[in-house]
Amino acid sequence: MELAGLLSYGIFFVTLVGIYGLLALGLRVQWGYAGMLNIGVAAFFTVGAYTSAILTTAPSSGHLGGFALPFPIGFAAAMFLSGLMALGIGLITLRLRSDYLAIATIGIAEIIRLTLKNETWLTGGVRGLANIPRPLQGWLPGYDALLYMALVLALVALVYWANERAWRSPWGRVLRAIRENEAAARAMGKNSLSFRLQAFVLGAVVMGLAGALYAHFVRFISPEAFNPLFATFLVWVMLIAGGSGNNRGALLGAFVIWIVWSATEIMVTRLPEELVTRAGALRVLLIGILLQVILLLRPQGILPEKPPRPARRE
Repeated sequence: MELAGLLSYGIFFVTLVGIYGLLALGLRVQWGYAGMLNIGVAAFFTVGAYTSAILTTAPSSGHLGGFALPFPIGFAAAMFLSGLMALGIGLITLRLRSDYLAIATIGIAEIIRLTLKNETWLTGGVRGLANIPRPLQGWLPGYDALLYMALVLALVALVYWANERAWRSPWGRVLRAIRENEAAARAMGKNSLSFRLQAFVLGAVVMGLAGALYAHFVRFISPEAFNPLFATFLVWVMLIAGGSGNNRGALLGAFVIWIVWSATEIMVTRLPEELVTRAGALRVLLIGILLQVILLLRPQGILPEKPPRPARRE
């Protein structure tokens, strides 16, 4: 039983790391490619999760839904709506400087979270959405969690491959030029707003996919699950720790930081009962201190950015 429990926790751990790895890869496109300071990761994560959940759940009187559509449609809709929302936000905010863009995306993320919390007819409000179906369930009885982990890892590999191709492509080189010196890139005839908007939308699409995978993994979502602490702050720590200029660094950061986050949770459960409620804030403090140490001692992250090799011609 102990071995079975460890295997079950390992599958749970790897699946969550894969989902957060997708969030880090999406943020990598926005920040690592084009230097856009998006502090509203939770907004696209939330939209992706609720969109897929609403479209694929069974009929319910507590929220909009009952469409029972196939999972590929739910995933595709989550990515489409997240990208569409990013397009609207980007057209308004990407002309702002990085600090103002950060403030704007924080505000938009909170507006979305509070809207989902209060519009009970749409999302169930604080009661959330329950009984969200899981893809591949029943294909191999007793191995549902393992099959879902394989699905998540396959999508992570696909997004990683696409990111690597984009990073070495002419499109990626233009984005790096805009990131390093936007005025020079514009002087060379590049439409910096258009390229930044493309990166912003593509990053949001990946975040929407991560949200859909999260919803079908936990099978219950509520506005509290998309608190900026879990859906934005941790993602930024993962990307910075691993290396924001490296796709492998984004995945490594997700793995390392989730280990730290999980270890602190285990330590909290061993504290006296009267200290457990206070220890939640201590976990956040420890992650914040870790981030400061990384920024001071290794600001380039565990895996620093390297000049990409040109993509091979087919």
